[in-house]
Amino acid sequence: MTTTLAGGRAARRQTMRRIRPRRSPAVPLLLAVGAGAAAVLWLWWTSTPSIADTTGRIVAAGRITGLLAGYLMALVVLQMARVPALERRVGSDRVARWHATSGRYTVCLVVAHVFLIMWGYALQAGKSLGDIVQQTVASVTTLPDMGKAAVGTGLLFVIALLSVGPVRRRLPYDGWYHVHLLTYAAVYLTFWHQITTGNEFAVEPSAKTFWYGLYGTVTALVLWYRVITPIRLNLRHRMRVEAVIEETPGIVSVLIGGRRLHRMGAEAGQFFRWRFLAPGMRFSSHPYSLSAAPRPDMLRITVKAIGDHSSRLRELEPGTRVWAEGPYGALTAQRRSRGKVLLVAGGVGITPMRALFETLPGASGDITLLYRANSTQDLALWDELAKIADERGARLMYAVNSPDGERPDISADSLRRKIPDIDHHDVFLCGPPGFAQSVYDALRGAGVPARRIHHESFEM
Repeated sequence: MTTTLAGGRAARRQTMRRIRPRRSPAVPLLLAVGAGAAAVLWLWWTSTPSIADTTGRIVAAGRITGLLAGYLMALVVLQMARVPALERRVGSDRVARWHATSGRYTVCLVVAHVFLIMWGYALQAGKSLGDIVQQTVASVTTLPDMGKAAVGTGLLFVIALLSVGPVRRRLPYDGWYHVHLLTYAAVYLTFWHQITTGNEFAVEPSAKTFWYGLYGTVTALVLWYRVITPIRLNLRHRMRVEAVIEETPGIVSVLIGGRRLHRMGAEAGQFFRWRFLAPGMRFSSHPYSLSAAPRPDMLRITVKAIGDHSSRLRELEPGTRVWAEGPYGALTAQRRSRGKVLLVAGGVGITPMRALFETLPGASGDITLLYRANSTQDLALWDELAKIADERGARLMYAVNSPDGERPDISADSLRRKIPDIDHHDVFLCGPPGFAQSVYDALRGAGVPARRIHHESFEM
């Protein structure tokens, strides 16, 4: 059984809107981060006296690595805060990559800081490098707030270990997600020793005010966007499951009703983090894209059963309460800059593409959708896509394996043959990482500039 969910008048109005591309603020934000790091270096430079011996150099190196680690910790938490300016303008997957990169740099700086500062303290006490463990124990047990810092540092190392690719892939998503939330505790525990033992904050009182302001602002953003905003959203819209419908074997659509859903600010191409308040699912929150344009009384997600959480969606009963956070994601019409658009979907990546196929502004012939699946039976929502294509005068293509299992050719040459003016298109791309990378390479080979290939990864 399949279900058709059209966006109605709101979706049709969206298709008639004038193209107004919005630039990503990623570059200005990265420049601001660099300026903050430069300010930290300046703080260290102005509060560090001239260094005449090796011991002084080691201690100074320990202090600067500690300051930079503290600065990056604040950014790591900021990138977890779900700030709309980042999530909807830069893109959730890009922010996630920034978060992962910042986390790796932070752990490296923390390791360098602990090693260098303890080595320097040992030399100042007339000891040698071999006494660094003894010096560390002494510092943790005698210096203010160092016990909390040691616990926080231990948590950081555990989180870093569990975030390594091979380890993370072996963990259940929910387990990794909840362990990752310990980052907040780790940052809180390590913050206080920065203030009480940091030489720079003792020498320059205004630096302490800046540090409190930095961490206070980040804390306020986390509380507002991770706690208060979701509570307000769910109390206002009171969402419940209306129906669960099997689209194709292994793929189900969940229809979600609520009050004034059009005021949630969701756009085609975006996703929410969904928590279904059913037995065994209350503590699981997973990201799923909208598979149809938002309606005032209905939202829809379409999900493939590839894990415990997604497999249990088919068991949801009508009336089940739904808790959502969002909307997130920058894969929206605002990224578009050209008149013609190619949408490329792989597998369940069709969900945001289906919503965009219905709502992207464009005249007849401007919109093309290429849908990759293993077989024609796996082409979820195909009847809806065909109806949208017919109503809009859009082009709909699919690429499936041959009867003997041979994969279809999606190369630069084949794309140019099918779409001769592909280099004049914007391209929206969504699918599994391997598929997305191969299509991205083919698009670049076909002459599509990188700035006009818009994609978000499944690995959030």
